[in-house]
Amino acid sequence: MNTAPVFYIVSTPIGNLEDITLRALRVLKEVDLIAAEDTTRTRKLLSHFDIHTPLVSFHQHSRLSKVDFLLSRLSAGKNIALVSDAGTPGISDPGQALIKKAMDAGFQVVPVPGPSALTAGLSVSGLPTHEFIFIGFLNRKPGARQKQLSEFKNSGRTLIIYESPYRLVATLGDILEVLGNRRIAVARELTKKFEEIWRSRVRDAVAHFGSSQVKGEICLIIGGKERDEE
Repeated sequence: MNTAPVFYIVSTPIGNLEDITLRALRVLKEVDLIAAEDTTRTRKLLSHFDIHTPLVSFHQHSRLSKVDFLLSRLSAGKNIALVSDAGTPGISDPGQALIKKAMDAGFQVVPVPGPSALTAGLSVSGLPTHEFIFIGFLNRKPGARQKQLSEFKNSGRTLIIYESPYRLVATLGDILEVLGNRRIAVARELTKKFEEIWRSRVRDAVAHFGSSQVKGEICLIIGGKERDEE
């Protein structure tokens, strides 16, 4: 460890615990404190690898009260690791604000790379990977969601979206209406026991996922505008 305090951004498994890196395990053992989006979930991970580092919560609802506390710990010379619910902190989670604050305060911020649903889903989508746009979570309201999608109507780049199973069918319907019947890969429960990677067209996806109850975390990878659409 460096003598100056370090704020580590540590990626953790999105499902399969074997995906954690040796470096991530070492850092989580050596830091003075771990800030976690979901302490219950993180405790299970730490327990599995026999790690006993003190844990503090840092999530969407507590972040305002915890930012100053965590920065004060860094100021006191303590090394801190930030972990998200799963995957890479700062990607569609509240950690981004804390990371920016730590940078602005002059602390050393170090990434410990690893699992991410974004890259995992894209890599097995069968869609172009050389240029893509990551949107994250769309707006929950149908009108606002369609407006968001319309911004990418003429883009030839692959689009990547995170979605809840409860809104999947509605979102697929909006994608069909706004973007058309594009190629799509629906990556569900990546790296977990019931992993599913479904590839076809958006219209087929609406029919397929609308006929059954969908469970698990979902990553949508959508092909860009095709030449015959122009």
